[in-house]
Amino acid sequence: QVQLVESGGGLVQPGGSLRLSCAASGFPFSNYVMTWIRQAPGKGLEWVSDIPPSGIHTTYYSDSVKGRFTASRDNAKNTLYLQMDSLKPEDAAVYYCSRRDNLAYDYWGQGAQVTVSS
Repeated sequence: QVQLVESGGGLVQPGGSLRLSCAASGFPFSNYVMTWIRQAPGKGLEWVSDIPPSGIHTTYYSDSVKGRFTASRDNAKNTLYLQMDSLKPEDAAVYYCSRRDNLAYDYWGQGAQVTVSS
């Protein structure tokens, strides 16, 4: 069955960096757009980034993370990454990876907690 498992969350000081990983299994990973979505405490879901199946196409970012976050994928390892630099307190959230099937996010990981605090 489809599984998405995030890892790499934790506590970081403002201005610091973290890298999240999302290990995918149970489907042809290289065929799908993958997405990072986050949810801050007490807030709704916020789209972060769409990563196309291959490097030929553009990776998209929300304005709130553009220039600070870098999303990538290794199709040989069935793994998605989110490199987060220059972290701000407002980046604190649970980060989810999700598979996008047309316009639907049909499978989600369990989430990785990111806390940004001094």
